[in-house]
Parts: sequence; C-alpha cells; structure tokens
Amino acid sequence: MTDTTDIPVLPEGHPVWIYFQEKELIVSLLEEIQGVDPAIDLPKYTNIFNQLLTIEKRFARKENQLFPFLEKKGWVGPSQGMWSFHDNLREQIRLIQYYVKMNNPERIATNTPFLVDGIYRLLGVEENVLFPNALDILTENDWVEMRKGEEEIGWMLSHTPSPFPKVEYIHPSEDFTVREMPFSLENTSHYDEGYMTVEQVNLLLRTMPLDLTYVDENDRVIFYNRGEERVFPRSAGIIGREVKFCHPPKSVGTVLKILEEFRKGTQNESSFWINYKDRLIYIRYFAVRDANKNYKGVIEMSQDITDIKKIEGEKRLLDWE
Repeated sequence: MTDTTDIPVLPEGHPVWIYFQEKELIVSLLEEIQGVDPAIDLPKYTNIFNQLLTIEKRFARKENQLFPFLEKKGWVGPSQGMWSFHDNLREQIRLIQYYVKMNNPERIATNTPFLVDGIYRLLGVEENVLFPNALDILTENDWVEMRKGEEEIGWMLSHTPSPFPKVEYIHPSEDFTVREMPFSLENTSHYDEGYMTVEQVNLLLRTMPLDLTYVDENDRVIFYNRGEERVFPRSAGIIGREVKFCHPPKSVGTVLKILEEFRKGTQNESSFWINYKDRLIYIRYFAVRDANKNYKGVIEMSQDITDIKKIEGEKRLLDWE
C-alpha cells in the first residue's frame, strides 16, 4: 500500500487533483483484482483488468504533459526514472494480457501480485515525491497550460473533470492574454495549432511519405508536394490547370463524379487502390470544407502501401545496426 500522506488542498480540475481522483479509482481496482481468483472467475478478473488498463492514460499524461513542464524547470529525474517505471509496468501488463489471451489462469495469478505491488509503489512515489515537488516547482500558469494539453490524452475517470481554472467564458474579442512562446515567431504564420515558417511547411510536406494534390473549389490545381519519391510524376505545369485535364480519359469521368458529389455535399471521401509498377497504391480523395461547411476543393492523397500491407505482429526495437 502507499504511504499515508495528506492530500493537498487543490481546486477541482487541477491536474494534480485529477491524479488523486484517479488514485482512488486505481486503489479500488487493485483491491478488487486481488480478491478474484482467475482460475475460478476469469471473466470477472478480465473485466477488472481491462478497467485497470486505462492507467495508460495516466502514464501518457505524465510523460507528455507533466514531465516536459518539469524539464523546463530543470528537474529531469521523473523523465528518466519514473518513465522507466512506467515501461516496467507496461511490460507486466502486456505479459498478463498474453496469459489472459492464452487462457492461462495459473500464470495470471502468479504475475498479478507483481503488477499490483508495482502500481502501489508508483502511487507512493507520486504522492510523496513527484506531486509535492511539482507543486513547489511549477507556477499557476504552468498548471493551466498543462491542463489544456491533457484534454487530448484523456483520463481514467468515467467523466470529464471540472475545468481548470474555473473562469467565465471570455469572447475572443475580449481576450487580451499575452502568451509567451518558447521559440521565435519571426517569419512564421499561425496554423490551427502552432506556428511554422514557409520553409518549415515545405520541409514538412516534402518529407511526408505521401503524394498530395490540392484542387480548389474552381477545379483548378493549386498545389502539390514535392516528395523525393512520388508515386505519380508531377510538374509545375499543372498548377492552375483544370483537374479534368490532369487525368487520363478513362478515369476523368470518375474524377468529375467525385468532384460533383463533393460539391453538392452528398459525399466527403472516396478511396481506390490499384497495382502500379508492381506496387500497391492507395488513392484517396477528401472534400475540403471551411468552418461553415462551404466547399473549398478536394485533396488527392496517394500512398505506396505495399510494404505497409506486409506488416505483422509488433516491432519495438531499433534495428539500424
């Protein structure tokens, strides 16, 4: 069991407050799973175990939100030691998952105490070391920014935690908050999330292992990315050209049909796959619409998925050597 420590008084929705709420759930699940003999009631054990698997969300929030904020303040210990602790527990979880799949209650019963003890140890280190120090090191603004990022990862809780901080809605026209960026914004443009220069955007699009072509609402080609190994050749001459002249006659009818349905709003996506030069090519079309659902064109995406189709099992080790 974890050591008894007074839970700090924190506002609802604070990231650490959420961690303590999750702790109550985790302890409850650990107590339940210890009381079940998998040899007698494997379905009940499996149900509790599957609920316990959501602890991965807790690990992910710490690794991707809490630890980076602590690193910025100079405390890198959690990113090294506790992350390794997470990985050890993940390995134990995967082992039990395997034995559940193999219907081997004896092995499950043997390994469950190791997982339970490991989680209890982790909870103790969190409560007695990680969270108290984090509360001392990080500022109110740090916790507010951290909570924003946690929304995408999620929580173990069955409901969304209270917002933090609890503030009334501020209309964008009245939001004058000056936010500091950890990088220069010179020569950048703002996108949905983040800032990039034109050079960075070009590097991103050029590096993606996809062929992208953007046709605007007037059926004119306005962009394609210059990947090193394109599936289908392109040249600058297609920019401004009507898309119907960019496809062979046998397929142009299909392309025009897709554009028609996208424009009417009856369809949003269309997919094809073909064999081309002994490679399997996946071709997808996506309707582009603005925030008001107005048609703004179509994205054509082509990808060589020959090698992807061959993937089986798992690969967890680096094999550069």
